[in-house]
Amino acid sequence: MTILTKAAIGAGIITAALLATQLLPRDVTVMRKAQVNASPSDVIALLASNEGYQKINPYKASDENLKITLFGPSSGVGSGFHFDGKDGKGSQTVARVTDTSIMFDIDMGTMGQPKQIVEVRPNAGGSAVEWRMEADLGRNPIARIFGLFMDGMIGKTLDQGLSNLNTAA
Repeated sequence: MTILTKAAIGAGIITAALLATQLLPRDVTVMRKAQVNASPSDVIALLASNEGYQKINPYKASDENLKITLFGPSSGVGSGFHFDGKDGKGSQTVARVTDTSIMFDIDMGTMGQPKQIVEVRPNAGGSAVEWRMEADLGRNPIARIFGLFMDGMIGKTLDQGLSNLNTAA
């Protein structure tokens, strides 16, 4: 086999692998649910508050050196914080608040711009809370491969946040 033939086969394999990654899901959602012993309005008020969110921030337990800088109003749309820690650097901003849900825009630069949505429904003894992270991985083949492992990477964090929420609320 000539060098040219080997190069053509190698290029064909790489092209096929890149095309195959485009068959992987572009959108990824990781979701966790829990019962929280607080009313929906108390849960939403806690999450919509800069200082309140820091009481349940799931990353604080796993990163003692996490740096948080609050910005914007103390609560509601536009409030948020910058973070810098072992899991990344970026910002989280309250983008929408309703009586039953809150949405956060997260900006981690080249690592992505996922959204977190927390939906709260009244339930016996408190609230049924659904916390999910949604990400559009675009056409990036590496991101799409990482998308296959997102539930394992982010799920534990959402579980910790729900546990913290139940304690704080």
